[in-house]
Amino acid sequence: MFKFLKVLKYDPIKPLAECNVLPILYFIQKEFPAEKNSFINNKIISKSGISFLPEPEHLLNRQKENGSWEYPGKVKDIRDTENYNQLETFRNIGILIEKYDFNNEDESTRRAADFLFTFQTKEGDFRGIYGSQYATTYSALISELLIKAGYEDDKRIDRSLLWLLSIRQNDGGWAIPLRTVNANYYDVVHSPELILPDSSRPFSHLITGMALRAFAVSGKYRNLPEIKHAARLLMSRFFKRDSYPDRNTPDYWIKFSYPFWFTDLLTSLDSLAKLGFSKNEPAIQKAIEWFVNVQDKDGIWRLKLLRGKDKHLNLWITLAIIRMFKAFYD
Repeated sequence: MFKFLKVLKYDPIKPLAECNVLPILYFIQKEFPAEKNSFINNKIISKSGISFLPEPEHLLNRQKENGSWEYPGKVKDIRDTENYNQLETFRNIGILIEKYDFNNEDESTRRAADFLFTFQTKEGDFRGIYGSQYATTYSALISELLIKAGYEDDKRIDRSLLWLLSIRQNDGGWAIPLRTVNANYYDVVHSPELILPDSSRPFSHLITGMALRAFAVSGKYRNLPEIKHAARLLMSRFFKRDSYPDRNTPDYWIKFSYPFWFTDLLTSLDSLAKLGFSKNEPAIQKAIEWFVNVQDKDGIWRLKLLRGKDKHLNLWITLAIIRMFKAFYD
């Protein structure tokens, strides 16, 4: 029996194991073996068994030859077309990696990675989603996905993570550079002038949480003192308002999405567990208690959701929560 089950009021594995969502059953079987496997009658659910379901098949059919996905909405400025496609490619390859276990053994993942790497600058960052400006957010999130897909030892990932380390605020956390000088996004997105950060300004927990996710999945970088320090900065801001106007109210800590996107309580705990922090840290303990107290009696977490049309999103969030508990307790 997993130790974390003793902490929770209700068993969350059982309802997931009894659901009819094949990708979730696949991950339960893969990550929680022998716990609640009677539902599959010892039949192994393979990766190939979930790769041709309607959602991944639809995404693969829409992927372009160059590895990208076209942004489905209207783009006001023709200069933004390729960059919006970068955003759409990040979103879709994230679905394939996080919900269908795709990696760089799959041709579609390799093609998407090749497309995303075309946006990497000589400095190491992935640029374009914020036009000509630094995107400390998406540089980190793209790196996180590519590491998960098997690119951790790629030198281009080293360049990205080293760039992220180089652009921290003086306090050791991260912010969006244009926000630190109070620049308006729409005024500078196409500016030939690159906005450099005012490093004396405080870190943003929104951006720091996103940046840390790339380091949390990297065996090479996760134990650096700078990363541990930034993680403690993130912990210090749980349930508090951010220093900058983007998603700055405290309620954003408890609004969730899957695959992960912005910083919330779950993405933060997920990173902190991977970074080796103890569940006994006061801030972590408080956050864990919050999840314990809001679990429904059937074992599922039904929380405020921000992104996604998947009708099974609560089940995916529940899976992500029990992964986090397993990382801290088992």
